[in-house]
Amino acid sequence: MIELENVAYSYGGGELLSDISLELSSGSFHFLTGPSGAGKTTFLKLCYGALMPTAGQVRLFGGDVRDLGRDDIALMRRRIGVVHQDCQFLDHLPVADNVALPLMVSGYEGGEQAENLRELMSWVGLNARAGALPPELSGGERQRAALARAVIMSPDVVLADEPTGNIDWEMSQRLLQLLIELNRMGKTIMIATHDLNLIRAAKSQVQARVLRISQRQVQLAGADL
Repeated sequence: MIELENVAYSYGGGELLSDISLELSSGSFHFLTGPSGAGKTTFLKLCYGALMPTAGQVRLFGGDVRDLGRDDIALMRRRIGVVHQDCQFLDHLPVADNVALPLMVSGYEGGEQAENLRELMSWVGLNARAGALPPELSGGERQRAALARAVIMSPDVVLADEPTGNIDWEMSQRLLQLLIELNRMGKTIMIATHDLNLIRAAKSQVQARVLRISQRQVQLAGADL
């Protein structure tokens, strides 16, 4: 799926990530931990081609990102759903239209995907809020809408950047269950988080590998988590 080999990334004259070798295999579940500023978001951006490594090689579905043109990377990203930390939406469009935006951008006909959209909105518990505008949503509703938008194209990989950072524990648990369900459907999942309770809750239900960014490198975390 996604392979990093001796990857490094420098920013502002300093090295943020160094000598990272890692493979996200099909159907795997990973957590990525580390303090704020350690490079979790940067690492995720390397995983979906939003950033290019300054050293080493990143392969997406077998293709080196350096050899891919803009159109190729755009096609690759259809196979990778990203839940961004800041959950940006178009505030003048209803929630359902925001969730469906990837379909419209990709040229899918609205009619043929309408039923899939309704099922997805129901899956994340937002059917009753489908016509609401984004500013009217709670923090948990925004996060669920962001997850729905990330998976509307049925991607092979879902990367979630601090998806529970601004919501309560009950809603965090609900989002975690949705991601675990996706993993059980065969999707590869990586969640960047600093919430150790969330990791412990997941590990009782799914085989999850916990990675930690420390001293610019990604390391396997201890078994005490």
